[in-house]
Amino acid sequence: MTIDLFTASLMTAIVCNVAGAAFIIETLLRRDEGAGRVWSIAFLTGMATTVAYMMWAAGMGGAVAISIGNGLFVATAGCMWLGSRRFNQRPLRLSSGVVVLVGAIVAASAAAQGPDGGDWAGWLPMGLALIVFSTLACIETLRWPLGRIRSAWPLAAVFAVEALFYVARVTAFVLAGPDSAVFATYFSTNATSILTVVLTIVAVVVTSVLRASRSSLRTSPWLSQSGVASDGVVRAPTFVAALRDVAERASWRNELVGVIAVRIDDLRQISGAFGSEVAAEVEAACRQGVRRFAPANSFVGEDADGGLLVVTIATTAADARRQAAAIYRGLFDTLGAITGAVIPAVGVGIALSETVGYDPEVLVRQARLAAESAAVHPESTVVFGGPADLFRQREE
Repeated sequence: MTIDLFTASLMTAIVCNVAGAAFIIETLLRRDEGAGRVWSIAFLTGMATTVAYMMWAAGMGGAVAISIGNGLFVATAGCMWLGSRRFNQRPLRLSSGVVVLVGAIVAASAAAQGPDGGDWAGWLPMGLALIVFSTLACIETLRWPLGRIRSAWPLAAVFAVEALFYVARVTAFVLAGPDSAVFATYFSTNATSILTVVLTIVAVVVTSVLRASRSSLRTSPWLSQSGVASDGVVRAPTFVAALRDVAERASWRNELVGVIAVRIDDLRQISGAFGSEVAAEVEAACRQGVRRFAPANSFVGEDADGGLLVVTIATTAADARRQAAAIYRGLFDTLGAITGAVIPAVGVGIALSETVGYDPEVLVRQARLAAESAAVHPESTVVFGGPADLFRQREE
């Protein structure tokens, strides 16, 4: 079956516009201010590109449609690169200027040739620019920390395939020409349209997954080889293993082990009301606040659903409570210092070995239950976990 030029352009426009619109609408609903916003600009320029090329295929616009389409096409690839840079928290000012400048040069090169340039006016500068930006986007997607996320690898593959395709297309364009049989068979507009549809679908799916997980990734910083995140918070598997060792050695000396659980509520509501960036900022402040105000001889680890755990050796139950109360007060001081931050409901609970024993799983479970109780009872700054309610205390 042979697909004519207009049908191929129309098919590409429909797929790209529907996929791009879905991504942009989701970005608005999430109030995303990070990489998702930059990728939305990329999809928006891509949607405009398909419209320009569809007008050209329908015989409208002529050289003007080609010039606009070429410039927007380059801007699309450049913005995808910028989105990956934004995800990796790299500066965008200089790179954004480069994308705008290159896009303008490509558009101007097509406009300078005018109607005499034909259907391929300004195509060679555009092809070279696409190779450069696709390669840069592939490299950036594989860089740390984005490159450590397996769901980002298909996005890197999209950029790699695009770069390789345009390397081959530019080579065929220069050596054989656009009217050759090789170019018409393998690198025609129809073949490019089919490839664009496939890559767009993959890119939309992958960027949606990456954006959805970006908030937690931003506040669960990247692992070192030792299993400790770059902000000093121990990851959950490492924390559990260390707690098991501490509890075992403390049981030999009958020392008092305390596990302090910190529960952070309302993050999802904050994300929905104020955007994922604000929620991420609040969560990052809580991580740093707990680590700062926890005793120096303790260590802080991650818990489920964004919670944190602290294991400490205390002399008495009152000493453990003072440590937990210091974390509680410090958290609110830290959150209050963030400009425009919304303070979530915070619950702090303690489980002591003298009450629940030295079993690490029991210590963690009782500390979590106590933190949940403290979170729903704002008047309780610190709640002790265990079978006896008489250990429940309030800060005076």
